Amino acid sequence: MKQTRTVRQSIVVSAVLLSVLFFLPLAVIEPFRAELFGRETPVEESEPEVGKLDGEVMLQVLNGDTVEEMNLGTYLMGVVRAEMPASFEEEALKAQAVAARTYTLYKIETGGNHGDTADICTDSTCCQAWISEQSARENWGDQADTYAEKIETAVRDTDGQVILYDGAPILAVFHSSSAGLTRASGQVWLNDLPYLQAVDSPEPEDAIPNYYSRAEFSAEEFKSRVMQAYPEADLTGEISTWIQNPVTDEAGSVETVTIGGITMKGSQVRTILGLRSACFEWETEGDTLIFYVTGYGHGVGLSQYGANEMAKEGADWLEIVTHYYTGVTVGPYTPAALQAP
Repeated sequence: MKQTRTVRQSIVVSAVLLSVLFFLPLAVIEPFRAELFGRETPVEESEPEVGKLDGEVMLQVLNGDTVEEMNLGTYLMGVVRAEMPASFEEEALKAQAVAARTYTLYKIETGGNHGDTADICTDSTCCQAWISEQSARENWGDQADTYAEKIETAVRDTDGQVILYDGAPILAVFHSSSAGLTRASGQVWLNDLPYLQAVDSPEPEDAIPNYYSRAEFSAEEFKSRVMQAYPEADLTGEISTWIQNPVTDEAGSVETVTIGGITMKGSQVRTILGLRSACFEWETEGDTLIFYVTGYGHGVGLSQYGANEMAKEGADWLEIVTHYYTGVTVGPYTPAALQAP
């Protein structure tokens, strides 16, 4: 009997020792697993929190060749990430979010560009630029968490807010920077809209990248570009006589100018020559035309750098949007096409 008890004790002791030998290395290694094996325990990323109103609106978004379904809040976060520097003031980011929301709903309300395929897209030349949070974080580096939170806050704190004129969403266009005065839509495009009028814009020129730019064209290159758009233009004779009769606004943006006998809008010249804006002057040096350009973008609606400067001076997002868009109101709005049955 005593021998049996001794054997059982030996077995128990052996089991304990084996357990210690097995688990002790794991206890030692676990705190240093990442350093030893070069990877960390995966962390699940939560979806950004969106507001109630934006979360109720579902969109079909054409992203490249794929149509993705996402709520309005998620889509707007991607737009603000892509369209405005995340380093900007919070109130400027909020103004951008409201403009982007309004532009999106205007597109949907007026039929958009994609028929039954999608409500909106991620192509800046067609709708609005858009970037995923992951791609944005890679661009932001060490500031990723701070910038991501700023963008989410800008969209969430303006949940559902839309810029309205006569009770409907406006064409809330925006641009990077003006020449100190935005432009009326009729100066740039065909239609003059009452809420897209010229207003003063504080532009911190020293803080804006490439606020002043220069573009040079040889006589042959200039002639080729103009003739491609206007084959009837007469670009003979001295190069110094090709451009005449400029009409400008008080900030220097070209409203109309005559090139080769053809009168065209400054915005058309900007497109033909690929200039950064229609606020330009020019001179000739031998057989070369040199353009000196101020600002960036079409100049209509909200100026992003102007909005940021207003925010720095203490303006909130509502003051910013009602400054840049004339005679508007701001409030919740859901297009009939997106309303629940």
